Amino acid sequence: MKNVTLIKIRSLVLMTSLLLPLSGCDHQPEVQAKQTNTYSSEVAIKWLNMQVKQMREYPPTIGNVLYSRHYAYSGIALYEAVVPGMPAYQSIASQLNGLTGLPIIFAGVDYHWPASANAALAAINRAMFPNATDANKALINQLETDLQNNYAKDVDVATLERSVTFGKAIADAVLQWAETDGYKLVNGAYTPPAASSGGKYWTPPSPLPVHSLPYFGNLRPLVSGSGTGADPGPPNYDKLAEMTTEVINAKPATSTDEYNTAFWWRDFPGTSTPGHYVSILKQVLQKKQSGLDVAALAYALGGITVMDITISTWQAKYKYLLARPFDYDDVMGQPFTALLGAPHPEYPAAHASLSLANAEAMTTVLGDNQAFTDSTFNGLVTPQGITLGPRSYDSFREAGEEAGWSRLYGGIHYRKSIEVGFWQGKKVADNIKNTLKFLR
Repeated sequence: MKNVTLIKIRSLVLMTSLLLPLSGCDHQPEVQAKQTNTYSSEVAIKWLNMQVKQMREYPPTIGNVLYSRHYAYSGIALYEAVVPGMPAYQSIASQLNGLTGLPIIFAGVDYHWPASANAALAAINRAMFPNATDANKALINQLETDLQNNYAKDVDVATLERSVTFGKAIADAVLQWAETDGYKLVNGAYTPPAASSGGKYWTPPSPLPVHSLPYFGNLRPLVSGSGTGADPGPPNYDKLAEMTTEVINAKPATSTDEYNTAFWWRDFPGTSTPGHYVSILKQVLQKKQSGLDVAALAYALGGITVMDITISTWQAKYKYLLARPFDYDDVMGQPFTALLGAPHPEYPAAHASLSLANAEAMTTVLGDNQAFTDSTFNGLVTPQGITLGPRSYDSFREAGEEAGWSRLYGGIHYRKSIEVGFWQGKKVADNIKNTLKFLR
């Protein structure tokens, strides 16, 4: 009953932003007798954990923020695989940019929603980590099999097969759609405009690292109009010397909290930045003992928001091409060694925009002032030999803001770029929240 109560309360909180007039509802078959919110989020938690493991150990052929696609398409597939068992909610397929042809359930028969979720998430992760090691591919297969065998103890064969078939069909449709978003072209050859290189402008490394992603901004947004009004305008190039001096002076001493913060939110090598958000979601769901319905909502809205804010951020980065402080220091004749590095333009700060946007999505679904402890990088040893411990926050927004400011301490972002990133992240998150309607 705890999870049923939770989703009823959360539905009231979301009503003003997610309610859809009945005239715009996607068609849904009749509501199932056993609803999604009667199941725990165990299946989601296990697959979130698997996805983080795959991100940590995947060959270094995918740029950090490109993992936002894994977050987004997995969340969408999970939500669509279980939403027929959520009577207050509807499919969001018709509201997503170019997603068509999703299967629907048969009326008058039962489905086992964890089995549908398991089948969908197994198919998505199997497809999105094609170059995983044989051992990690085997782990994906084993998790799917173990969960399905457990469900076979609780449900008849026909219902289990029907549920698995539906989940796989959802994943197949989402994957076909994902293949057309333009991701294969994000790291093409790039040369900045002749008048926009060197000095106050960012100079691309040679060769261009996989994390540069100069054409990520060309990806198809998941929600049409999510980036409307989110261009931050040009930075103040004339203030670069002053801004760089602040970054130099902000470099923290080893073992201070600011130093620890810089490495806690470094994210790569590690989980990736989207993977860090996936890890936090897993930990919060586990602590709250949330239902499968809540897990699906959070996974979907979080992933959609993070992918679309990444698109908007990368559009601005490669439009304004602002030099990094660890490059402009040489122009000033005041060289310093930053704690971190980054192989793409400085403005706006992506850790600020992505982290704040994800925090807004999590707050929408899971509530404001949701305290949690993040153990994602517990035990990480920094290059200076400092071992990091878990970090605790009073809210998702507090964590998102800390992630943004960590880049000042890391020596890779200016204060103004971080502040602009927070603004952009909230703008895109609000655009999505005000457009995408989950409730009927």
